[in-house]
Amino acid sequence: MMLVETFVRIVDAGSLSAAARLLGTTQPTVSRRLKALETSLGVRLLQRSTHAMTLTDDGMRCYQRARELIAGWQAFESEIRGAGDEPVGLLRVIAPHAFGQQQLVAPLAEYLKRYPRMTVEWTLHDRTPDLIGAGIDCVIRVGDDPPPDMVAIRLGEVPRIVVAASSLLDGRGMPAHPDALPALPWIAASNFYRDEVVLSHAASGATVRLAIRPRLYTDNLYTLRNAALLGVGVALGSHWALHDELDTGRLVQLVPQWQATPLPIWLIYPPARFYPARLRRFIEIMRVAVPQAFGIAPVDADGIPPPPR
Repeated sequence: MMLVETFVRIVDAGSLSAAARLLGTTQPTVSRRLKALETSLGVRLLQRSTHAMTLTDDGMRCYQRARELIAGWQAFESEIRGAGDEPVGLLRVIAPHAFGQQQLVAPLAEYLKRYPRMTVEWTLHDRTPDLIGAGIDCVIRVGDDPPPDMVAIRLGEVPRIVVAASSLLDGRGMPAHPDALPALPWIAASNFYRDEVVLSHAASGATVRLAIRPRLYTDNLYTLRNAALLGVGVALGSHWALHDELDTGRLVQLVPQWQATPLPIWLIYPPARFYPARLRRFIEIMRVAVPQAFGIAPVDADGIPPPPR
């Protein structure tokens, strides 16, 4: 099993040296294990050159089967030790850039403190990759609906408001209605809106659709916030990322009775017959921690992931 696991880690990590770091061993040891597995199977699994490493056809079949074997062995261990066993090993998570740098670090630290035999590979990325092919345990994503072939838990939602620097409004006056917003310069969060925003009135539910002409497009929340602070334009952003600037008056909320549709926060993972303790325990913590970050009630949970949709 050690040889098989080493091979899977090499493929997931993309290199022998990266796999050695994940396994807590040396590159020569990883190389010897790979050669031993290739010798025992009588096939070459990887083609290696100075700048690249690719799976052979036999290697691809071996990789797919090896992942099934490892999952089956983990299921067997769980049955023998009991479902409540302390998680051990590596959890690989992809989180959005802004959340992953700020809001989610505290629950991540709690997870590591609670389970000292766990290691987490915390990658910041705003797109959902091929989870199975990349060997990812789960993805935390904000915005679009999750892929239909994945299991998804809705953790909460992100309120979004319209803000601007006071300097941008000098001589213009505070807008009294959303209809005045298209005349102002804008900053677009290109992964959520580009040339149009839709706002809803909190009390009446009335909706307005506004065509905007952005001066800046960005897919990074911190760039959007900093550009707004410098007076580049009006921005539609997540309230949690802007509250310090609003409290100090460096940004002001425009048309406060109007907001954009909140963005859902998803925890996404592949469907499986068995969910390892490392993932179940992570889900337990995130189901409570993420709603707390936005002041909403947590989703009811018993610590067991829901069945695939």
